[in-house]
Amino acid sequence: MSSDARTAGVHQAVDENAALKRLLKANRRAVQEDPALLAELGLRLDTANVIDFGPLALSRVNAAHERESSERRRLETVARANFGAQAQTHLAVLDVLESGDHADLAARLDSVARIRFDLTAGVLALEGPERVPDGWRALAKGQVDLVLGADKPALIGHAPTAFGLFADHASQIGSVALVRLSLWGGARTGLVAFGAADRAAFTADMGIELLTFLTRVVERTAERWPAP
Repeated sequence: MSSDARTAGVHQAVDENAALKRLLKANRRAVQEDPALLAELGLRLDTANVIDFGPLALSRVNAAHERESSERRRLETVARANFGAQAQTHLAVLDVLESGDHADLAARLDSVARIRFDLTAGVLALEGPERVPDGWRALAKGQVDLVLGADKPALIGHAPTAFGLFADHASQIGSVALVRLSLWGGARTGLVAFGAADRAAFTADMGIELLTFLTRVVERTAERWPAP
């Protein structure tokens, strides 16, 4: 159908609706005195001879109200969850910034994962050479790209190939959030890894803004001390 034809159809529908309204107004008494027509339209006359909503119309209004209420409750739940996540992330940043050395940083990140975010574990991992700080996982050269994908900043979701990062907790992990680390001017590459028991805790459609923010704080904190 051409644009002109569609436009003409819209104008015709508008004109017909206007004509129908004029017809109903001109014959309002006839409409009021036709119970069958009122019932079909979902309307009824109350005792004051004023048209009132009938059961059908009321059910439609109630259904619409329920849909609006349900959507409002969903949005409120999402908003509360987002606010809570932001608040916990800010507290996590303060915890990280108080680290005394690399080992303490790794321990604090694990504590943040378990206490702040109710996760199974939080891990710091670093590619070779072989030396890594106490409490950090050692990765082979190029392993970050193998886990995340070449040059990708993060991976979120069910990723069994990454479960080994969590060592003794590997069998308990159902989903992960992994963010790339770049330390000491890009000389060393690593990961911030969070693991959850629930497979649905981390999903691919989630945003990574808060995780990325926390990772950047971890980077700046780790660079306070020399590379191992």
